[in-house]
Amino acid sequence: MNIIDLHCDALLKLWEKKGSLSFNDAPELDTNKQRLLTGGVKVQGFAIFVMPNLTDQEKFQSALDQVHYFYEEVLGKNPDIKHIKEWKDIGKLAEHEIGAFLTLEGVDPVGNDLHKLNIFHRLGVLSVGLTWNFANLAADGVLEPRGAGLSSLGRKMVQFHNEHRILTDVSHLNERSFWDVVETADYLIASHSNAKAVFDHPRGLSDEQAQALFAKNATVHVVYYPEFIKPEAGGITTIPDLIKHIDHYCAIGGVHQVGLGSDFDGIGAYVQDLENAAKSQNLINELLKHYSEEQVRGFAHNNFLRRVASL
Repeated sequence: MNIIDLHCDALLKLWEKKGSLSFNDAPELDTNKQRLLTGGVKVQGFAIFVMPNLTDQEKFQSALDQVHYFYEEVLGKNPDIKHIKEWKDIGKLAEHEIGAFLTLEGVDPVGNDLHKLNIFHRLGVLSVGLTWNFANLAADGVLEPRGAGLSSLGRKMVQFHNEHRILTDVSHLNERSFWDVVETADYLIASHSNAKAVFDHPRGLSDEQAQALFAKNATVHVVYYPEFIKPEAGGITTIPDLIKHIDHYCAIGGVHQVGLGSDFDGIGAYVQDLENAAKSQNLINELLKHYSEEQVRGFAHNNFLRRVASL
């Protein structure tokens, strides 16, 4: 069953290794091409994420370098991986092809320069999260203690997203920023967020938050990182543990708005039997034990495709 995965950090690994990894088959990459093919991942979102300890100038350069690796290593050396420049391109993929699109995880590389945001848009970024876990000039993340909301600059950025039909990703926002964005953004998404009701982690979404997203036709994509799935108890995290988050979102009205956002290549621990993209069908097969094929196709790709059909 074809899968659309909203989030991975392969570009960060390529940047860290200065492009020395082969995207085709490097074992260091959870989402290398061979693993995507084996796992039936038809479309993969590639996040641009810059390390927080860099200077502002270094952050912008790091982001541009990651875009370079996307074009040269992911696309340039793999003609069967096609750049998704707009969502309708997904429907043009041939059977043997994989779609790849860019996202921006945190607007730190932009600083206070909206021209830079426009550059990323022109380079192909289709979804933008304003923060990672901490504060920047746009908003506060889930681990920022001051608890501020969306800044005036952040509001201008969301307005830019609205004007250009860019998805605004809420996955790392603190609660105040989250509600500001819900009020301001026309095209919402949570690219990799689990349910707080199942496991109360700061990176999760409360029922109120999830239902607010459902009410605005946004999809919420579950993340495979064990730390976000259940309390650490020295044991393993299983696929049924992850599915509890899908079950809960469905129970509160999101059966047509659940999706997948692995966070592969950005995590250092794994769900058993879901250690890389090649294992993705293990999740699908387990879901088919609990949901209809139509519902599972929704989780895997159709819910998201419906979400972006009008963009």
